Amino acid sequence: MITISTVYRLKNAPAQLRELFMMKIVTIMDTQSIQFNDWQRILFGNAPPIFLLEVLIRALFTYAVLLVVIRLLGKRMSGQLTITEMAVMLTLGAIISVPMQMPERGILHGVVMLFFVLAFQRGLTWFIFKSHRVEALTQGHMITLVKDGILQLHELAKVNMSREQLFAILRSEGIAHLGQVKRVYQEANGSFSIYRNEPSAPGYSILPQMDHQLQQEVQQPVEGNLHACRNCGNVSKGNVQEACSACGHLDWENAVQQK
Repeated sequence: MITISTVYRLKNAPAQLRELFMMKIVTIMDTQSIQFNDWQRILFGNAPPIFLLEVLIRALFTYAVLLVVIRLLGKRMSGQLTITEMAVMLTLGAIISVPMQMPERGILHGVVMLFFVLAFQRGLTWFIFKSHRVEALTQGHMITLVKDGILQLHELAKVNMSREQLFAILRSEGIAHLGQVKRVYQEANGSFSIYRNEPSAPGYSILPQMDHQLQQEVQQPVEGNLHACRNCGNVSKGNVQEACSACGHLDWENAVQQK
């Protein structure tokens, strides 16, 4: 309980002690104001219901400005985004959220920030166009994930991609074993470019192990004592007791080819 004597003593107390005391009072008041049946606060917050109409106006205005900014940023913003473009989109979302919802914040603050981000992205794009070093620093590099039917395990580790994730991408392109793959690149924007072997060579099957029916329909074991490394897909002829020359693992299965 706060008495008159307590208030009097606070007048002569240090400033830091008075601030701590006031913060405690505010905390107690906020805790006491939380009522689970207070639907006015739950639905409308502390703002009056008429503020919903203002939120609608703010949202429409901000949406219109955002469309203009995205249009000025170029068609790339509606396609596969690069790292910098993704950062710009997230920044735009963070900027527009406050002016649409906070009654004490004006819309013009958000509009100015939107056009500042537009100018920044335009300038960064110009630097990327002029400098290969800036381009490599901001956009990243293309990475080879499969080369001549062999998984590039160190590159997969760099991009934190598992073998099964890569196999799922290849299966979505109708590829049943690694012998069908000449190259797989992960581009700087995160997309994948796949080049097939023509004709396909024997390779490691990437079909699900439990789907024996599909395996029998589309591929068959290769004659000639050829084995594929289960770790990297390297195909070798000869003794399965020897380690793989590509990755050093000792785990083999029969290589397959298309029927």
